[in-house]
Parts: sequence; structure tokens; C-alpha cells
Amino acid sequence: MKQQISEFEWDYPYPHTYQIKIKNSDIDGMGHANNACYVIWCEQCAWDHSQSLGLGVEDYQRLDRGVAIHKASYEYFLPTLEGEELLIGTWLTACDHKLRLERRFQMINMQTGRTVQRGHWQLICVTVSTGKAAKFPQEFIDIYGNAVVPTG
Repeated sequence: MKQQISEFEWDYPYPHTYQIKIKNSDIDGMGHANNACYVIWCEQCAWDHSQSLGLGVEDYQRLDRGVAIHKASYEYFLPTLEGEELLIGTWLTACDHKLRLERRFQMINMQTGRTVQRGHWQLICVTVSTGKAAKFPQEFIDIYGNAVVPTG
């Protein structure tokens, strides 16, 4: 039985959610979703969240600024199988208003309600045209900084 989004035990309040259904092409030789797919799903969820906040690829290009992953870590708890649906929650959990941003992920199997994966990204602001670290433009501070959720 599929649960409602509000019924899940989220790590932090008010997740931005992104839903996926595991396809046959996501399955590896061990018969479950390949770990690389989880990384891609986190990226898709992060972009979906950023766009919902008002910062998309076009804005990154216009501002010649973007955020890039500096460090990423993932914990995998349970396998997932073809046909299962995952709900990915993401949050911005820290912003120093200068250069650094932090994002967390939690993937829940919608059929069982169990957490199958958690992820953590540390991001830095970069100049899109050069790839070099740069200070956040005010637009990033206003949008990303105001979207940070309390984690304590």
C-alpha cells in the first residue's frame, strides 16, 4: 500500500519532493537499482528544487554563477527493485552567504515507507564561464539562503 507524502518520516521538515519509478534500465547485475542511478536521481531532484525556488540553468548562465558539488557522500540502506516508486526529499541545510551551500537528500520507498538512501552534498559557488570559485551573487543569497531549513 502506497503511503501519502505527509505520512513519511522525513529527516527534516518541509522537504522538496521528487518522485521516480525504477525502470528495467536502472537494474544492475545484482538485480536491484544501480547505485549510480541514485546519484542521478539526487541531481534531478536538486535541479527540480532549484528551479522551483526560481534558479534554473538559464539563471546560472545569465549570472555567470552556479553551484558545483565540492564533496558528496551517500549511504545506501536497502535495495530497490524494478517497478518500485521512490520519493526523494531534499533540503538546503546550510548557506554561509559567501561561497558555500549544503544540500541533503533522503529517498523513501513509497510502498514500504522505509528510507533506502541518504545523501549529503557540500557545494561551492563557481563562475560558470571559468569554473573558478566565486562569491554568491545577491540573487543566490536571497533565494538559496532563505530556503535553508533548520537542522537542529
